[in-house]
Amino acid sequence: MTAAILQGVPASTLDTDIWIDLPERQYVQVLEIAKNQGADILARTVIALSDDTLVNFLYRVDGLGTFDQEYTTANELHLLGRLVKVLPIERIIASKVHIQRPKDIAHLPLLKQTLQLKKSQPKEA
Repeated sequence: MTAAILQGVPASTLDTDIWIDLPERQYVQVLEIAKNQGADILARTVIALSDDTLVNFLYRVDGLGTFDQEYTTANELHLLGRLVKVLPIERIIASKVHIQRPKDIAHLPLLKQTLQLKKSQPKEA
């Protein structure tokens, strides 16, 4: 939901999901990089940064295209002073509709309302 929040969805989240373009079996490489940067490893896909921010590494996102396909249409936004690629709200909705977990279904009204508001606003020049 961090990507959605950065795009104006009025919600909160406990972690930040980062989609890694590697096979899941290579998760040890990602954890080693995180550990070398001072993160605490909590699980195969979850770390805690030094400020206790939780990060969840994803190696696939159900209901979407491949990493490369989705990357080409990702939005660039600022997060903690860095330019990052994030899935557009439409793609976040597609994934949540596909997954159908209760927490994903609960987010759908906010995601859809925000998307509708963004589409109704004039584009910035």
